[in-house]
Amino acid sequence: MQKNNRITELHRGLEQRHITLMSLGAAIGVGLFLGSASAIKLAGPGILLAYIVGGIVMFFIMRALGEMAIQNPVAGSFSRYAREYMGPVFGYLTGWNYWFLWVITCMAEITAVGIYMEYWIPGVPRWIWALAALVMMSIINLIAVKAYGELEFWFALIKIVTIVAMIVVGLGMILFGFGNGGIAVGISNLWKHGGFFPFGIKGVLMSLQMVMFAYLGIEMIGVTAGEVQNPKKTLSKAIDTVFWRILIFYVGALFVIMSIYPWNELGQKGSPFVLTFDKIGIPSAAGIINFVVLTAALSSCNSGIFSTGRMLFNLAQQGEAPATFGKLTKSGVPGPAIIASALALLVGVVLNYVVPEKVFTWVTSIATFGAIWTWAVILLSQIRYRKRLSLEEQRRLVYKMPWAPLSSYVSLAFLVAVVGLMAYFPDTRIALIVGPLWLALLVAFYYGKGFHKANQVESEFHKVKNAS
Repeated sequence: MQKNNRITELHRGLEQRHITLMSLGAAIGVGLFLGSASAIKLAGPGILLAYIVGGIVMFFIMRALGEMAIQNPVAGSFSRYAREYMGPVFGYLTGWNYWFLWVITCMAEITAVGIYMEYWIPGVPRWIWALAALVMMSIINLIAVKAYGELEFWFALIKIVTIVAMIVVGLGMILFGFGNGGIAVGISNLWKHGGFFPFGIKGVLMSLQMVMFAYLGIEMIGVTAGEVQNPKKTLSKAIDTVFWRILIFYVGALFVIMSIYPWNELGQKGSPFVLTFDKIGIPSAAGIINFVVLTAALSSCNSGIFSTGRMLFNLAQQGEAPATFGKLTKSGVPGPAIIASALALLVGVVLNYVVPEKVFTWVTSIATFGAIWTWAVILLSQIRYRKRLSLEEQRRLVYKMPWAPLSSYVSLAFLVAVVGLMAYFPDTRIALIVGPLWLALLVAFYYGKGFHKANQVESEFHKVKNAS
């Protein structure tokens, strides 16, 4: 019996500090440290507005997820909620889509590893560093979940402390001329080079795809629900605090960077963080920052492999993925699912070999499409969930979505607008080819394999059981 439990039940070994830092670790990665260079190039200082608006939408999405997760904390999270409130096919599509999304995202993370390593060791092909990062993160993910949580806790803490330190030191430069001969830098760089909106509102809209990619990972809190101690208390606190911290880190860090460094001199070669410290004449600090952003990329990839393993495990438990992915190792982690996800990531290594200059834009745009599907499903599931509740049950909810359902519909409209913008720009248009094609293949497989018939039988069984 014990052996069977080991195969089917994830171990609840994650504490609140693990969950909070893991979700921060997943979201504060390549999107901030490397992707921000691309976004700044598109919008200039106006990027700050894009991050604020995107952050507000993410607040509503996370509250929608929290409303369901705190009432029903399960490992499959939004995939399970989509299955229950929107129908089995949506649960299936969301589960596989989220797996695909994180595989693609981890490709961006390992791509960034190659870019950062060029700072120290130029001339080595990026794909070699990408492969080394993939192997290392896969091994870490095969550790017992509590050990993984500890490693990710410290991984994430390194970059959070660094960002806070950079904001504090940067404010010292801006206000008191710290590190600049006592001459206050000020914030005039925010409007000196073409104004705060150098490309108008169009530039801000153009940057939204990269901005939303940066927020990808916050929803991972829901995926941890099956392995967290005291889910109701832990999840509500994590959701409430993580959003505000991430918004402060993104807006605060970029405000400092663009105040002390002209935005139009920030290119895509390396990280704006590294370039900023180089500019003020502290090369050793630039090396330290490069190390931090390297660990940030590894940390985010680590969280991604964690998520893909758990989602694949959940799909196998529902009979919608090979049964072997539903097995756990002796240490209580879904080993076969983690290994399968790591093998899929080898495609990212190949892309780094074939098209090293295009891979980052491609994978971030495809990942953003996958994220938008996931966020839209969270909102739609929450709308359907609310409709099932009586007015009395809605009043008794422990954790509520503010201003529902209006906030859900407004957030959905924003996500649709981002998809429209992705269709408008040639570099991100590939996402609207690969994303829908992937979903079409999943639908074909779902009906071709007869999953819909199995789900109909299961649904009838539950109806009979509930009636009796």
